[in-house]
Parts: sequence; C-alpha cells; structure tokens
Amino acid sequence: MSVVRSVIRSLIRSQLADVPAYITRDGSSIRELMHPAVQGNAKQSLAEACVPVGGATLLHRHIESEELYHVIGGSGRMTLGDEEFTIAPGDSILIPPGTTHCLRNTGDEPLRLLCCCSPPYRHEDTEISESG
Repeated sequence: MSVVRSVIRSLIRSQLADVPAYITRDGSSIRELMHPAVQGNAKQSLAEACVPVGGATLLHRHIESEELYHVIGGSGRMTLGDEEFTIAPGDSILIPPGTTHCLRNTGDEPLRLLCCCSPPYRHEDTEISESG
C-alpha cells in the first residue's frame, strides 16, 4: 500500500480504543471519533460521550451547532429546553442551536451516546447556563 493511501485511510477512519477521552465545558467525558482538527472533515463532528453512574452534565447550549444524540448504552434523563424525559438505548434526540440541554445518568451503568455536531464541536460555541 502506498504511503498516500495509508495516510488517507488514517484520516477517514478512527477506532474508539485509539481516541483519548477529554472533558468538555459541560463536564462530559468525550472521545472525538471524527473532528476537523484530526481527520480534516469540515461540516460536522462525531463523538462518543459518557456520563458516569450518578453523574450529570451542566445545563448548557451551543450558539451555532445543531446536535444529534443517539443513546447506545445506559439510561438517564434528558433536559431539552422546557422538556424533561427518559432516554435509553435506541433513542435519538435533535438539539437545535441555542437550546439549553443536559443529561443525568439515572441508571446503574455508564450512559453512553453518540453526538454529532454541525458545525463541528468547539469549546467556544458552548455556553454554560447560569441557572444550571
């Protein structure tokens, strides 16, 4: 395989085990699976978020980014604007730009979800709610 093909494959594919976790402004533990800073994609980012048992994220909003959450493990409660509801594996949630939201793990295992942001996630686009 040529060096160019090898580089291209490494830019279009990531593996969860190879991606280090970090903490976002809302307190989530995130692994960026696809992000412009690493893979060069331009219009969206994809991450796995994990909220530990008994944990919660801070109430926050994104000024520009639209987010999609897809729950892949655990269970919890989602606050989305004025609504609050239970979430479980298989649920997908649309979070429009400017909408306050947070997650609380109410289960007995880590709450895991995939998060897609468009435009891609940036710390600077996250505002923590004063009421959260």
